[in-house]
Amino acid sequence: MAKDKPTKLRARMPRGFADRGPGELVPTRAMLETIRRVYELYGFEALETPFIEYTDALGKFLPDQDRPNEGVFSFQDDDEQWLSLRYDLTAPLARHVAENFDKLPKPFRSYRAGWVFRNEKPGPGRFRQFMQFDADTVGAPTVAADAELCMMMADTLEALGIARGDYVIKVNNRKVLDGVLEAIGLGGDENAGRRLTVLRAIDKSDKVGISGVRDLLGEGRWENPEAKSGDFTKGAGLDEGQIEIVLASLDPAAGQAAENDAYRAGKAELDEIREFVNAAGYANRIRIDPSVVRGLEYYTGPVFEAELTFEVKDEKGRPVRFGSVGGGGRYDGLVGRFRGEAVPATGFSIGVSRLASALSYLKQDAAPEFGPVVVVVMDRDQTAHYMGLVGTLRQAGIRAEMYLGNPKNLGNQFKYADRRNSPCVVIQGSDERASGQVQIKDLIEGAKAAAAITDNAEWRESRPAQFACGEDELVAKVRELLDHHGVPHGAALG
Repeated sequence: MAKDKPTKLRARMPRGFADRGPGELVPTRAMLETIRRVYELYGFEALETPFIEYTDALGKFLPDQDRPNEGVFSFQDDDEQWLSLRYDLTAPLARHVAENFDKLPKPFRSYRAGWVFRNEKPGPGRFRQFMQFDADTVGAPTVAADAELCMMMADTLEALGIARGDYVIKVNNRKVLDGVLEAIGLGGDENAGRRLTVLRAIDKSDKVGISGVRDLLGEGRWENPEAKSGDFTKGAGLDEGQIEIVLASLDPAAGQAAENDAYRAGKAELDEIREFVNAAGYANRIRIDPSVVRGLEYYTGPVFEAELTFEVKDEKGRPVRFGSVGGGGRYDGLVGRFRGEAVPATGFSIGVSRLASALSYLKQDAAPEFGPVVVVVMDRDQTAHYMGLVGTLRQAGIRAEMYLGNPKNLGNQFKYADRRNSPCVVIQGSDERASGQVQIKDLIEGAKAAAAITDNAEWRESRPAQFACGEDELVAKVRELLDHHGVPHGAALG
């Protein structure tokens, strides 16, 4: 009787998630370190919160949907409490502040970097797991705290290599928007759905223009308005008078769009922010923009977005514009959910993946990230000696490894070093070992020389970029090679 063939498990990744290799991780790590330095320069300190929170701690503020807890990954633990993967980094901060309120300095200034999770339909560039990097000030009622976050975001983008003029920090105020909604009769819980439709129409002004916003505020808009074809987006159903009030709020030259306390308070706060950023020398980098909405419903005051304005070409020559890479605002009600009193708070969140993608376009011509120096194995019975050479390099702060595959084929060891993008390999056969020497093959220079040599005989004769040195010179010669090519290396250990 034939034995059943063992079942082979199919390797597959859940939709909306991604593996990330060194080509993405290394520049992202450098980017996060730059952001951290700027945040700490402004006096923010590190905080880490768990990936998982009690679902009710996240509550109705998740996400931009009408129903609470929509879009989160949730499960029950062994005592039947509902838990959820965090949807953002702000709700966990609010829980942390409320839980430790009496111990924390106020204002409490913290930054956090970490993964967040959204149980939403994935699509191109839309993942269920992505990283954010937040900075928040809790306990500061003045809009100077909001202005400071906008200035810090501008400094962060420039520290990352984005030129002044290639980005803008746009600022609006939810009180202004609330005042406009009140003026057109959309206050109260019964109008929550229509309010959201109006806000989404305003948010699309940079994509569809004022005429498109007008359509979305009215009966709706066709994807191809002139031909009235394509998808149709149902509008908010406002009458002409209501539409004119909303459109007036988007026109800085139109004057007062609404006459109520919320609108006036929001305008006054925007004037303060303008005064602060102008006095600090950020006038051309931070501007008031009445089209900024921000999606989450917990915002209570100033809201802001960091937008990249430069355009690049993708691999097919098509224009790519990245738009918003971060945003935030004031959320004076979020911490108060746990305390029964309002606690002022404001914060900014960077979308790490989107910003990293933008930076990769800016730095396409940057030098590649080099791998470790590879010590090849010529004689298997001398493995311990090769390991000693590796140890010597590591103690000197030089990234190094010994080849751990099958050492029979020397060519495969060189191919391995090439795939690791190693700057050089260290070679020592029995003759070199007997004379206390090693050979160092410069793979960077060797690649340049190989490109210029077409004749095999010439290649064999020249042995480009390979030289001998004493074992006691190994560290000095490798450092010299790395410095020559601008390859970074660390200080000696111990």
